[in-house]
This record gives sequence, C-alpha cells and structure tokens, in this order.
Amino acid sequence: MNRLRVLLIGAKGRLGRTIVDLATKESAIEIVAECDLGDAIAPAMKNADVAIDFSQPGAVEEICRAAEAERKPLVIGTTGHSPAQRDLIENTSCSVPIVFASNFSVGVNALFALTRETAEILRDFEVSIVETHHTKKKDAPSGTAKTLGEMIRSARKIDNVPIESIREGEVVGEHTVIFSGPGERLELTHRAATREIFARGALRAAQWVRDKPAALYSMQDVLGL
Repeated sequence: MNRLRVLLIGAKGRLGRTIVDLATKESAIEIVAECDLGDAIAPAMKNADVAIDFSQPGAVEEICRAAEAERKPLVIGTTGHSPAQRDLIENTSCSVPIVFASNFSVGVNALFALTRETAEILRDFEVSIVETHHTKKKDAPSGTAKTLGEMIRSARKIDNVPIESIREGEVVGEHTVIFSGPGERLELTHRAATREIFARGALRAAQWVRDKPAALYSMQDVLGL
C-alpha cells in the first residue's frame, strides 16, 4: 500500500508538533500539509488521504465541509465541541468515515473498557472521577473525563457522575475513576507521561480509517475493544 498522506490540522499546537515529529520516523506515513489558525483547509485536503484534526472546536464546520467535498476520512481528536458541533460530526460521518475520540492513548481506551465493566460489577458503589491536566488546557472537565462519565452513566442508567478537574503545572494528563463501597475502595488510574502516546494513537487511527466505509468510529473500534 502507498504511503498514507496526512493533512494535519492544528499543526502548531503541542500535540500537532508531536505528531509531525513522530510521522517523520514512520516510513508508511507522510504529512503532506499542515494547517493552523487562519489557514484554508479545503485546498490542503485535496492531496491528502486522511485529515487529522487537533485544532479548536470552532474549526469543525470548515473541516467537515472540506472532508465531505473531497470524500476524505477524518480523525478528530479536538475536544470541547458544542452539542450542535457534535451533531455536525455525526451527520458528516454519513458521507465519510470519521474516528472521533476524546483520547487516542491505548492505555486510556483500556481504562474506558475497564470502567464500563467495573461500573456494571460494582453497581452499589459510589463513583466519581478526578482528572488533572496542565494549566494551559482550556476545557474542564477534559474530554476524557466526560467520556468516562458517559460510560458510567450508560452502564448504570444514572444522570450524573461527579467530576473534579485540577489544573496545575505541566501535567500531561491523569485520570482516576474511584469506586467507593462499605469498607473498601477501588481506583482505576491512567497517567500519561508524554504526548507521544496520543500522537501515536492518532496516526494509528489514521491508518486504520483509510479504507473504512462511512460511519462514526471510536478509538475503541480502532483497537477492537
């Protein structure tokens, strides 16, 4: 198979630069275009096989229009979308395949699966989430914490899961799900030491989605969890 040609949107961000660095070491992947704030996305989409988005929620309309027009798959890792923007992503997935995930780490996606299973097993335990990120992270709670909460709510058919958000220092990302019962406590924790784990997962998702039919996929689908 030919090298995967990638359009990277949000290329100047922390994670964007990490993706660029990793891609230079991957013989099967080539970053053929980089876009950031103010750059036109549609022309850059033409020569790419897949677009990876780690930009800002407000860019999603332009990204989806360009992907539909060129029939190009998307990998969306940007978080903080409004309900209307999430609906737009879902509608666009009727035309092109989209991997939409709040976190591309293999370990975090294992945490998602374990959290869902544990929430079903320990139904009588109280549950809460604590997440910590660096001070420059704009959204709180994080997209990962929201996903964890959604999985617990779905498993238990409840309306709310308490989430505590901490912003300090240069923390890449830490998420803990706490199950508290009479006389015992179970904690599931993932700690990210480097942004490479997210970049590596995004590139893996881009390779995976290349020839998939139009649909909305998660990183769980990519990993077969």
